[in-house]
Amino acid sequence: MPIPIVQIRDLTKIYIRDVIGTEFGQLKIRLKNRKVAALQSLTLDVEEGQIFGLLGPNGAGKTTAIKILMGLIFPTSGSATLMGKPLGDKSVKSKIGFLPENPYFYDYLKGYEFLSYYGQLYGMSAGERKKKIPELLERVGLSHAADLPLKGYSKGMLQRIGLAQALLNDPRIVFLDEPQSGLDPFGRKEVRDLILSLKEKGATVFFSSHILSDAEMICDRVAILNKGRLINVGALEDILSTRIKTYEIEAADMADELVRDMEAKSNLTLRRKQSVLFSMENQDQAIGMVKKIIDSGGNLVSFIPRRETLEEYFFRKIESKTSDHRTEIDRSSKSSSLNKQEDVNG
Repeated sequence: MPIPIVQIRDLTKIYIRDVIGTEFGQLKIRLKNRKVAALQSLTLDVEEGQIFGLLGPNGAGKTTAIKILMGLIFPTSGSATLMGKPLGDKSVKSKIGFLPENPYFYDYLKGYEFLSYYGQLYGMSAGERKKKIPELLERVGLSHAADLPLKGYSKGMLQRIGLAQALLNDPRIVFLDEPQSGLDPFGRKEVRDLILSLKEKGATVFFSSHILSDAEMICDRVAILNKGRLINVGALEDILSTRIKTYEIEAADMADELVRDMEAKSNLTLRRKQSVLFSMENQDQAIGMVKKIIDSGGNLVSFIPRRETLEEYFFRKIESKTSDHRTEIDRSSKSSSLNKQEDVNG
């Protein structure tokens, strides 16, 4: 059985930070060490050729995990391998592409000059750079900005030139930290298409994101993090329930009486200019309503059975974990209060 291209075992990162506060209401500065667990016992595998999404809200630990894999910071405990080699192996680094979340580039370089500079760092010859760079600029939609200094680029353009940089060396695996951050819907689609094209060429893509709907469109497998802890990992079809959650019915040209009848039976009703949208949980009831619309001469615009989305799954799991944590705190507080009462009573 082949070794996963990314293998992570019990990866933990704890930061020790100084906290500034006041003492007894005075403007007295007090410093004390505080341990913050950015990542806690993360274990997962990524197979070669997959699009793998590391998902979660801001502060979940996604960037910390990627920085450890890139060798930018060191873990407190645990281990990881890339392409079967320990982190930091020089033979692996030449086969990796990386785009950080907030890249900072020397903004007086022009687009072409910027990529040429990075090409030299990769050891590419002048001929290789001359052939490769125009192809990449075209691929990320920046051919028109090849001679424009980076200081004239928008945030979306900087994200794209960063993506081009990450692909210069034809990497075997590409790490992208929030690659769709700051992009408009069109730009996000371009990034999705680019990620899919990388998979078609046999590359592995490991990216982090808090935009769950985009990840759901393209990922083979995902890992969901919250507050440094792994909530779930696996293929989307295994994580998301196959059970139909609701049935959405959109119809037009309906009699007012039928609209009121459906409104009373639906969980959600949305009146639009030309139609009305209803949402129902019961399948038989939904099918019966569709029949009534057709029999009454109404116009059935759409009938859509909806499964749980990745975003809905994520919020459900987060709320469940938060509720469990609060219950645990309440139990601990009650237990502590009982123990104190026993001590008082002797």
